[in-house]
Amino acid sequence: MTSTDHSSATVKTTCPYCGVGCGVNAKATGTEGDQTHPANRGRLCVKGSALHETLTPEGRLLKPSVRGRDTDWSTAINEVAGAIRESVDQHGPGSVAFYLSGQLLTEDYYVANKLAKGFIRTPHVDTNSRLCMSSAVAAHKRAFGGDLVPGCYEDLELADLLVIAGSNAAWAHPVLYQRMQASARPGRKVVVIDPRRTATSDLADLHLALRPGTDTILFNGLLVWLAHHGVVDKHYLDAHCDGYEDSLAAARSVAPNVDAVASLCDLPVEEVNRFYEWFSEHPRTVTAFSQGINQSSAGTDKGNAIINCHLATGRIGKPGAAPFSLTGQPNAMGGREVGGLANTLAAHMDYDSPGARDRVARFWGTDSVADGPGMKAVDLFDAVERGEIKVLWIMATNPAVSLPETDRIRQALARCPTVIVSDCVRETDTARYADILLPAAGWGEKDGTVTNSERCISRQRRFLPLPGEARPDWWIVSQVARALGHGPGFDYQGPADIFREHARLSGFENDGARFFNISGLANLTDWQYERLAPTQWPARGGEPDADAGAQRLFTDGRFATGNGRARLIPVGSRLPVRPPTEVFPLVVNTGRIRDQWHTMTRTGRSGRLLAHRPEPFIDVHPEDVRAYQLMPGGLATLTSAHGQFIGRVRVAPEQRRGEVFVPIHWNRQFTGQGLATALTDSLVDPVSGQPEAKHGRAALAEWPARWHGRLLVRRDRPRRWQADYWAHQPIAQCESWFVAGHSTVDWAEAVADWLGGAPQLVMQDAREGRFRAARIRNGQLEAVLMVDRDPNALPAMDWVAECFSLPELDEATRRGLLAARALDGDDMGNLVCSCFQVGDRQIQKAIEQGANSVEALGQALRCGTNCGSCLPEIRSLLPVITEAV
Repeated sequence: MTSTDHSSATVKTTCPYCGVGCGVNAKATGTEGDQTHPANRGRLCVKGSALHETLTPEGRLLKPSVRGRDTDWSTAINEVAGAIRESVDQHGPGSVAFYLSGQLLTEDYYVANKLAKGFIRTPHVDTNSRLCMSSAVAAHKRAFGGDLVPGCYEDLELADLLVIAGSNAAWAHPVLYQRMQASARPGRKVVVIDPRRTATSDLADLHLALRPGTDTILFNGLLVWLAHHGVVDKHYLDAHCDGYEDSLAAARSVAPNVDAVASLCDLPVEEVNRFYEWFSEHPRTVTAFSQGINQSSAGTDKGNAIINCHLATGRIGKPGAAPFSLTGQPNAMGGREVGGLANTLAAHMDYDSPGARDRVARFWGTDSVADGPGMKAVDLFDAVERGEIKVLWIMATNPAVSLPETDRIRQALARCPTVIVSDCVRETDTARYADILLPAAGWGEKDGTVTNSERCISRQRRFLPLPGEARPDWWIVSQVARALGHGPGFDYQGPADIFREHARLSGFENDGARFFNISGLANLTDWQYERLAPTQWPARGGEPDADAGAQRLFTDGRFATGNGRARLIPVGSRLPVRPPTEVFPLVVNTGRIRDQWHTMTRTGRSGRLLAHRPEPFIDVHPEDVRAYQLMPGGLATLTSAHGQFIGRVRVAPEQRRGEVFVPIHWNRQFTGQGLATALTDSLVDPVSGQPEAKHGRAALAEWPARWHGRLLVRRDRPRRWQADYWAHQPIAQCESWFVAGHSTVDWAEAVADWLGGAPQLVMQDAREGRFRAARIRNGQLEAVLMVDRDPNALPAMDWVAECFSLPELDEATRRGLLAARALDGDDMGNLVCSCFQVGDRQIQKAIEQGANSVEALGQALRCGTNCGSCLPEIRSLLPVITEAV
C-alpha cells in the first residue's frame, strides 16, 4: 500500500463520477479541472467541481463490523473467509456470489474477479455495470467480435452530423456535451433522439421525440432508406462485413418505408425524412448512444440497429465517423477489461473462447477456473431470493436502491445467510442487510487506474490519508484470499503489482485476435506507474507510450471476429412486452438529474448539489396534470405492481402525454417513498441481461395532503417529529426537510416537538392554513418551521439556512425569520446555477435590468460561466421573461 500522505498537495487524479473520465487536480480543500488531461482539457461539471465538498467524515464506515459489533480486521477477514469456506464445502462454489461496481478501480476489480473465478471457482460475479452498459457490450460483441468502442471523443467534435440517441448528455455527461457544444460550426447538424425534450435538446437542429421503445424501428427504417437511395457503401460491405442482406431483409419486414416508421414511432413524416436525408448527406457521422438505448428489454437490438447503419455506410474507424457508446460509470470499461461481467472471464476473454479457461488458469497458477458463465445481476438476485446463494459479497454499490423491484431485492438480501458489504459509507440501504461490514477506502484515499468511454486508462491517485481502519478493496480481497489458503496468488504489495499482472495477462498468448492488449505497460516500474499519463489502449509496444494514441479501432477494416469481418445483425421490431394497461396506464421513464450521481451516497453530502432538485419529483405533461387533477408543485403518487413513488409534481411540456419521468437517485436515507426502482420491472434484455429501466408502468394520483412544510434545525439535534411524507435535504449550515401530512395538526401543541423546544417567534393564520415558528437559543437560531396549505406558498429557505451560521441574531434578522428573507433583500428563487448559487429570481431581475442574453447574464451574475450545465435552463428563462417585459 502507498504510504505517502498527499493531503496537503495538489494531485492529478480522475473524477469518480461518469464515464467521461475527467482529469482532476485535487486536494482536500478544492478541486479543479486538469488542463493536461485529454478527456476534459480543464473542464469540470458541477459534480466534479464540488468533489471536495463530499469529503466529509460524517457517516464514514471506519471499522469492520460483524453482525452489528465493531471488530478488528483479523476477526472480520476470518469471518468472511469462514463463511465462504463453509458455503463452498456444504453447497459448492456456486453458492458464493460477488456483486461488484464501476466505482471500483481496475486493480480492485481484477483481484476480486481472480479470487472468485480462479480460486473460489464461482462464476457468479457480476457488476452494477450490467444496469448501464451491458447492452452496448453485447451489441459490440455481436457486431465487432469483442467489447470494442471504435471511436474517441475527438470524433464528437469532428462529426458533421452528430446523432445523440437516448442520452441527456448535458446532464449525464456534461463535459462531453460542452465539447460538442464548443465544436459547433456552420453546416454541422445535431439530431437528438429522445422521447422527452431534455437539456441536451438545446443543442439540436432536430429533436425526434419518438414513442418509447421504437428506436429499432427508426434505425431499421434508416437502413432501408439508405439502401433504397443507394447510399450504402457496397465496397466496404463486400470487403469487410457479413450479414448485410439478412439485416436489410429484417429491417424491411418491420420498417418498409418512411410512412410506416413515422406511424410506428409517432413522429411527423417530414422529421423522419429530414433525419434520413441528413444521415445520407454527411459521411462524417457519429451516433452517440447511452442509457436510453441500453436500459431496455431490447437494448442489444437497439445498439446493433445503430451499428448496422454505420457499417452499411462504412462510417467506422474514421475521423468523425463512429457509433459511440457513452459509458455510465467511471470504470465500467475497466471492470469489463478484467472480467467483471458474469459472462466474461478476464482480459476480454469469454468462457466459450477456445482455450480461454485453460489459458487463464495457467496464467493465474490455479488448477482450473469457474465453469461459467455465471448469473447476471437480475438472475443473481433471483437466486439469492430462492436461497441458492448463501454468501453474497457486495462491493461499492447499493443494489437495494438500484435494482428493479426494490422491495423484492430487499427481501432477498434479508433472506441471504451471509451478506458482506464493502463500502466507505456506514449507512446505506444495502448496508442495513449486511452481516459483515468492511470499511473500504473512498475516492481520494486509494490508488489505481480507471478506463473511460474512449478506452483511455487514467491514474486515480491518492491524496488523502486512510481514515480509521479503512483499506483499499484490493487489500481486503487479498487478505481474504490469503485466509482461504491462496496466499501465493495474492502477494501484492500495492496496486502497481496488480496492474502489471493485469497488463501481462492481456498479452498472454495473444496472437492479435484479442484487441484488448496493454502488454506494453506490463513492465512499468513503480515510478513509471505512479506517473503514468492517460493512455488509450491497445498499448502493445515495448515502451510505456509506444502504442499510445490508438484513438480509433478498425481503421484497417479488420475486426475481432473469427474471419476478421464485421457482422450486421438482423434486428426485429420487438417492443416492450409489458405495455401500459387500464390499471397502469402511464409509461414511466427513469434517469439521472444534473447535480446527482447514482444513489447519492457521495453527492448527497453536498448541500450545493442538492439545491437544484432538492426532493424526488415527477415530470408530468400539462394535459396529464389537468386530466389527473394534480396540483403543480403538490405531491403525487405513482403506483406500480411492485410499489409506490411519491414525488413533487413538475409541469413538464417537454414530456410526451401519457408518459412521466422520475429521477433514480433518492434512497431511504433521503426520503420515505422516492425510489424509482419501485416502479420498474425485472424485465431484461434476453442477450445482455440488462434490466428495462426506461419503460415502467404506473398509475398516477394526487397525494392528498392537508398541509405542506419546511423544517430546518441545527445539526445533531434529535428527531422528535413525524410526517406522512418527508424528504431530507442536508444543507451546509443545518439539516432541512420537506414534510407533508394527511391529517390536520394542532401546530400550537406540536411545535415544541418539531423544534426541540418552545419557539420564541410564532405566526399563525388558521383560516389560510399557515403556521410559522422559530426557536432561538443563546442568541442563535435553533430551528424554523414553515407550514402552509398551499405548497407553492412556502418561501425559499436559502436566507434562513444562512442564519444558522450567525454567532448571534440581531433584531432585524429575527424580524425577517418568519418571512424567510431579509426585510431589505430579495431571495434567489429556485436554484439554476449550482456553481455560483444563482437562482431564477435573480436571473429574472437581471433580465429586467437589461441582461437579455446568456452572455450578458454570465457577466452580471457569473451563472453558466463555469461548467455550463445550467446553460439550457438559463436559455429557457430568456424568451419567457423578455416576452413578458
